[in-house]
Amino acid sequence: MTSPHLHSDPTRYAFCPRCGAALTRRVVKAGEPERLVCSACDFIFFLDPKLAAGCIIEHEGGIVLLKRAIEPGYGKWVFPGGYVDRGESVPDAARREVEEEVCLQVELGDLVGIYSYTGRPIVVVVYAARVVAGKLAAADEALEAGTFAAADLPWDELAFTSTFDALSDYLQRLYDLQPPAGSRKPLPF
Repeated sequence: MTSPHLHSDPTRYAFCPRCGAALTRRVVKAGEPERLVCSACDFIFFLDPKLAAGCIIEHEGGIVLLKRAIEPGYGKWVFPGGYVDRGESVPDAARREVEEEVCLQVELGDLVGIYSYTGRPIVVVVYAARVVAGKLAAADEALEAGTFAAADLPWDELAFTSTFDALSDYLQRLYDLQPPAGSRKPLPF
């Protein structure tokens, strides 16, 4: 079975990045899960979480969302965000992703939250942010971009559980609002 996402399928790694020999699964230390270990040089290939950063931005009377133009979540709504590159700070990644996806430059505010889910490799760090420059437009990886009043957020069309949870936390803290009863939370990514 092929996994829908590279980061969620450890079986896709077959060879040691150090010497090229086959990786095998084994317990390295009692009480820990099996690890991928090189059969020749004993290199341990740790499958660490993948870090993502995003921003909830209030702009022109609403919250900025974009409709994804890529999988996973094609055609679903999210706030701007994406993966943190190795060596990049989390705040820099959050600002970069906003500019790449919706053409806005932002100043980061408070941390909304850090979202992770059992069995999932992605950890999402979400900031509140305010616009300091730019004009809202769909850009890289977005079919469209727009603003939604808190009462009109497309709860049943959100791409990820982290999007749902972060928006819920943000609205609860700032406005004492919750998603409408019966809103469907997406599966974790």
